[in-house]
Amino acid sequence: MFPIEVFLPYTVACLLLVISPGPDNLLAVGRGLSQGRVAAIVSGFSSGAGILFHVIAATFGLTLLIQTSELAFYVVKIAGAAYLIWLGIKVLRTRSLFSLEPAKKQSIKAIFSTGFLSAALNPKPGMFVLAFVPQFVNPALGSVTVQMVGYGVWFALLTAIGFSLMGVFASQLSHWFKRKPKLVSGLNVGAGLTFISSGLAVAFLKQR
Repeated sequence: MFPIEVFLPYTVACLLLVISPGPDNLLAVGRGLSQGRVAAIVSGFSSGAGILFHVIAATFGLTLLIQTSELAFYVVKIAGAAYLIWLGIKVLRTRSLFSLEPAKKQSIKAIFSTGFLSAALNPKPGMFVLAFVPQFVNPALGSVTVQMVGYGVWFALLTAIGFSLMGVFASQLSHWFKRKPKLVSGLNVGAGLTFISSGLAVAFLKQR
């Protein structure tokens, strides 16, 4: 059902997507720098859970509904855009996403919910999953639903592990970053602008 000659190229494509800069892996890196490895891992797996949400939604028709229903698309788009822009403004105001100073520890629940909502409320991953995963599905090999879920779960797992490793690696560089305060400040500005630009991109996303 999952032939190796298809599974390997699919894995490579997923890994390229995982390492592409975006708001969700920035969250994991920021958690790693400010709160350590555990926070980075929780943030990474929360993003993976958000991707899994899109996989389940795409498999069972919710994403298709968003593609075809103007009202559903509008509601999800505005919610996702507003959340990403809010995160961006918060980062620009507090400069606390990438922080090397002692900071108030956030609960595991708060870290997880932030990462999950950042991924789940953004309709772009859902549209991507619906367009990307089916390219590797072959009805002749068995249940399309099982294949969609299988490939989707693997993508979500790679996302979770990849983002977690980015955050853990960043936490190991915290001592080096302490000697580069301007770089840390620039990273916060860049992250804030990335969140806002991602939110604006979602806001102007057109229904297909």
